[in-house]
Amino acid sequence: MALTLTDVDRIARLSRLRLDGDQRQRMLDKLNGFFGLVTAMQAVDTTGVEPLAHPLAAVRDVQLRLHADAVGEPATLAARAANMQNAPVAQDGLFLVPKVIE
Repeated sequence: MALTLTDVDRIARLSRLRLDGDQRQRMLDKLNGFFGLVTAMQAVDTTGVEPLAHPLAAVRDVQLRLHADAVGEPATLAARAANMQNAPVAQDGLFLVPKVIE
């Protein structure tokens, strides 16, 4: 799948990026390079290859470090109010963001 400059323009608009002519072409080349890499990886025959939990598991035995899922600090109204001070627009204790998906 190869992208066109029209696709790059649409992605830039959705991402709220302003790209000039040279930047558009460079972005197109980079994105198509990524898709080329994915296409090359999909072409590799992986029949019989077991998935790895960690990339180093193919080389040596790897023990995954897991930690308990616990709350580190109690949530307080004061902490929430302090966090909301950074919000450009807020309502009912939530950050409001502009819609970017059509």
